[in-house]
Amino acid sequence: MMPNFLSSDAIRTLFSQAMSAMYQQEVPQYGTLTQLVTAVNERTLEANPALKNRLSAADELSRLSVERHGAIRVGTAEELSTLRQMFAVMGMEAVGYYDLSQAGVPVHSTAFRPVSDRALRHNPFRVFTSLLRLELIDDAALRAKAAAILAARDIFTPGCRALIAQHQQQGGLNANDAARFVQEALETFRWHAHTTVDSGTYRALSEQHRLIADVVCFRGCHINHLTPRTLDIDRVQALMPSRGIDPKTLIEGPPQRQVPILLRQTSFKALEEAVHFNDGTPGTHTARFGEIEQRGAALTPKGRALYDRLLAEAGTGSDNQHHQQHLSAVFRDFPDDEETLREQQLAWFRYRLTEKGTDVPPRAGESVAQLLAEDRLAVEPIVYEDFLPVSAAGIFQSNLGDVAQARSAGNASKAEFESALGVAVLDEMALYQQMQQRSLERCGVASA
Repeated sequence: MMPNFLSSDAIRTLFSQAMSAMYQQEVPQYGTLTQLVTAVNERTLEANPALKNRLSAADELSRLSVERHGAIRVGTAEELSTLRQMFAVMGMEAVGYYDLSQAGVPVHSTAFRPVSDRALRHNPFRVFTSLLRLELIDDAALRAKAAAILAARDIFTPGCRALIAQHQQQGGLNANDAARFVQEALETFRWHAHTTVDSGTYRALSEQHRLIADVVCFRGCHINHLTPRTLDIDRVQALMPSRGIDPKTLIEGPPQRQVPILLRQTSFKALEEAVHFNDGTPGTHTARFGEIEQRGAALTPKGRALYDRLLAEAGTGSDNQHHQQHLSAVFRDFPDDEETLREQQLAWFRYRLTEKGTDVPPRAGESVAQLLAEDRLAVEPIVYEDFLPVSAAGIFQSNLGDVAQARSAGNASKAEFESALGVAVLDEMALYQQMQQRSLERCGVASA
């Protein structure tokens, strides 16, 4: 008799809901932000019935309200490896390698997320996970001290470790064990106002880089933000002050477009929170904030190269209005209609048979263009499920005091990161290509 295990999709949903509830308790302003995003999404769908119908047909509407990503930062290879095993219980795998040192942030990162079409439809919750790079601390004595502090802590409860092991041995968890796992795993991400260091150590680490202090000086890898998905990030950014929320200066990523691409992000500025150092000194720490994202089409390598070139050409700005206007002008060179994006192979697309296509299935030799022209095939862009290193660094820096700490060429070390992780990261481009190809095969078409 097969064990009655809860699916990894169901466990992921339970965990994302529990984390959201905990974060709203810890950071009430995040709750205000999610209410604002919900209101803007509802108004956007009311004003654009075609968009609503399209999202519904593509199975995107149902996941809009549950979609969130979180971000965490860990300090050691063992912590990263154990997180990989924790997220595996929830059906989440490490996708992509991000070198944030190129933008002056001493971490490299991956995104733990579901990868199959079915799992993404069920709940696309993802966690951007960064590993501190102690070798980028200039002061050797301070580097050794930070390593010793990290070595002395365990960010996972004994119960969490036991349930991860049980899942690996049994191949799953029943409903009761899954509920216990969610509660135990949640403790890893809980905020602790009491640091593990004295005020002098905190100050020394903070002077090296404020993110280093955030990773090293606490008992766990507290969630530093959660992110609802909006259909109109410009509207949310404009309305945030009316809800008592102070937004970061610039919306990160591409400009507003007819066909959204990749990922646009903004956030409210990190809260200054009271902390207690272990020498009895009170202090404050700034790390946790709320973020909003608007997701668009996943780009092919060709499309991504064009995006990266135009983004570098556009540079940055000091106020959002002028920055967005300048971005839009530079991005005129990026096609903004689905047909051109598809024909020039700049974005990935998902295909499905229409009612007409079901009645008259594709035959050998018929092209995608012919099937689309005859309304036997429908197509929509595949949603980008990953992250942008320049945007991530921009969000990090805006919440570390808006001070850019450039390290020009960066210090990419994918092999070192994968060694710490314990597996190779998945290639997001290969995943999107497989999604597009599977959708064509389901329609009975060989290739685009």
